[in-house]
Order: sequence, then C-alpha cells, then structure tokens
Amino acid sequence: MDCGVITSKTVLLLLSLAFWAAAAGLSYVGGYVMNTYRSYDNFLQDKYALLPAVIILCVAAVMFIIGLLGCCATFRESRVGLGLFLAIILIIFIAEVSAFVLAFVYREKVKTDVQGTMRSVFEKYDGKNSESAVVDYLQENLHCCGVKNYSDWTSTQWFNSTGNNSVPLSCCKPNLKNCTGSLDQPQDLNTQGCSGELESGLQSVISYAMLVILGFAIVKFFGMLSVCVLTCRREDSGYQPLYSGVFA
Repeated sequence: MDCGVITSKTVLLLLSLAFWAAAAGLSYVGGYVMNTYRSYDNFLQDKYALLPAVIILCVAAVMFIIGLLGCCATFRESRVGLGLFLAIILIIFIAEVSAFVLAFVYREKVKTDVQGTMRSVFEKYDGKNSESAVVDYLQENLHCCGVKNYSDWTSTQWFNSTGNNSVPLSCCKPNLKNCTGSLDQPQDLNTQGCSGELESGLQSVISYAMLVILGFAIVKFFGMLSVCVLTCRREDSGYQPLYSGVFA
C-alpha cells in the first residue's frame, strides 16, 4: 500500500475520532452559551442571539454521525463514502464559519442590547414578580448593584414606594449577615453597576465560543484535504504501470 494512502487513512481515522470528541466539546459549549443567555434573557431584546448556540448544538449532533461514516468509509476505501464524507465535512465547515460570523456580530451587539433594556427591567422591580427574581439573581451572582451603580435604585418606583432609603438585599456584599441594604451603610453594598459586569461576562462567553468554533473549523479544513489526498491516491491505484519488455 502506498505510503501516502496509509498516511491519509491514519489522518482520517484520527479525525473521525476527533469528530466524536469535537461533538462532545461543541455540545458543552453550545449548552453553556444557551444557559448563559437564558439566565439573562430579560436583558436581551434580540432573541436571535441564541442562534449561534443552536447551530453549535446541531453541528455537534451531526458530527457524531459523520465520525462513524468517516471510519467506515476510510476502512473500506469507498470512493462513494469518501465523497459523501467530504461533502458533509464541507457543509459542517460552512455552518461553523456561519456560526463564527454570527457570534462575532452578536458579540458587538451585546453592549447596546444590554444597555437598552436593563433600565426597563430594573424599573419593573417590586420584589415579587419574575423581573425581580432576575434582578436579584443578577446582582447576587455578579456582585453588583443597579445599572451603573447602586445610586440608580433611588430613581426607581420600588425605592420610592418603600420609603426606607434602602436597596434590595441582593445588593449586599457576600457573607454580610447584618446587611439591611440601607444607603446609610454603603460599605455593606456592592457599589459597582451590573451593566458593565453583564456585558463583560456575555462577551467573554461569546469570545470563548468563537475560539472553539474556529479551532474545529481548522480541523475540518485539514479533514477535507485528507479526503482529497486519499481519493486521488485511490484513483491512481486503479492503473498499473507498464514496463517495456526485453526482447531476445
């Protein structure tokens, strides 16, 4: 067997195994991005921001099947199987490039989206409704208070209705049992606003997803090259070289 064929088959088998590992990795990344967006979906007007995560999860499901196809086609050296393998890898490659572009676009839109909706959500805070639960969750987990800073609460309807000159208890610093949220004790409060923390967190998640997508897209590119090499070698192997005989 030609050394080039052996090398190409080895590469394709390794890439088929890599597809299964990539499917697991993409499933984790896609699920993580989706859960992160769902935690803060009240602050995001554009629901299509989930589209990159959905594409990643769909690609992950297909990749597991493609890995199996790649193994079978490589072992059998099936020209039809390798051609199908190449076509599907190309489709996945295009999908990953699309997901990368969409992630880049929505990464730039996150800041505008968050700033445009966060104040309206904070205005709906009454300590009981679903928006209140989201705001408390956000402030507790990001250790922040208000949109820009804790003083933003003084202009909300909830603050004026309570009349006790205090902010929600979710603004209290962690592990402070005696914190009452009173503005007379600002040292007990998280003074940093939530908009900057949320923007930074969401953009970091998207950047991480973009790096993962780019890495797997590069793997697909080399996979397509390997299929082409193996297919070309396979075609060449169908012809036997002719040698001129020695005539007595």
